[in-house]
Amino acid sequence: MTSQPVAVTKAVIPTAGLGTRFLPATKATPKEMLPVVDKPAIQYVVEEAVAAGLDDILLVTGRNKRSLEDHFDRAWELEAVLEAKGDLDRLDRVQKSQVLADIHYVRQGDPLGLGHAVLCGARHIGDQPFAVLLGDDLIDRRDALLPEMLDVQRRHGGSVIALIEVDPAMVNLYGCAAISGNPDDGVVEVTDLVEKPDPDEAPSNLAIIGRYVLDPAVFDVLRETAPGRGGEIQLTDALRTLTTMPADKGGGVRAVIFRGRRYDTGDRLDYLRTTVRLAVERSDLGPDFRAWLREFVANELPAGEEELDAGERR
Repeated sequence: MTSQPVAVTKAVIPTAGLGTRFLPATKATPKEMLPVVDKPAIQYVVEEAVAAGLDDILLVTGRNKRSLEDHFDRAWELEAVLEAKGDLDRLDRVQKSQVLADIHYVRQGDPLGLGHAVLCGARHIGDQPFAVLLGDDLIDRRDALLPEMLDVQRRHGGSVIALIEVDPAMVNLYGCAAISGNPDDGVVEVTDLVEKPDPDEAPSNLAIIGRYVLDPAVFDVLRETAPGRGGEIQLTDALRTLTTMPADKGGGVRAVIFRGRRYDTGDRLDYLRTTVRLAVERSDLGPDFRAWLREFVANELPAGEEELDAGERR
């Protein structure tokens, strides 16, 4: 008899990074808690997982990440104040974060890389396929990337990654894939992966973004994966091993080519762009904000802005 595919219900979200690109803002505040309009970035990622049917979520945290747990917990005093004031709209928004999913936490004691962060979830995940979502990538809720990846994994087994086409000169910022199949078909087989290759050595301009659906075989591979680029245990290296393994051992990697709306919060400039793009589409903020932006751009920067910016850079 052919075994039935196991429904994916669990997700791992690594959040143990130091957020050094955003210092000093992240000195005492996790970068995942930086607001994108009026929600912390991590809440967008959790909401995406829940919308795809993943209601058991493990956050892999580190030191100074306690506010992540507080955000997804009850805030009794705040709720009481809002209820007493009759501010039911804000009360609903505050309460939403604590009922999104069954959220668990584990600490990544040593910063040994993304592969190690995923391995920290092995005991919680067990022997079933699971998703991994990275917080630097926000996927527009109108573009159902994760549900498509889950469907590919359900139909074919193995692991599934998400790829985007990037400028060939920028491949050194990503893990890149060699594929078999036509990218225009949307789903392809991955034959090789290279972490942050030099542009002249990249197998393609198809870059991995922060969404994965993984077979649990990845845990055994990660345990045997030596530190790679940057002295860290790279998830890309483990996935490369999975491309060579037989399907009955959990091997095989496919990819969904994503051409939808993706918002990057990984550095300051992309973070600002993301905040503006999401704000202008909000029904409550967008009309007034777009009008202000048009006026601001038309009038260019106020006098003295260039000098202030130069001072900030110093």
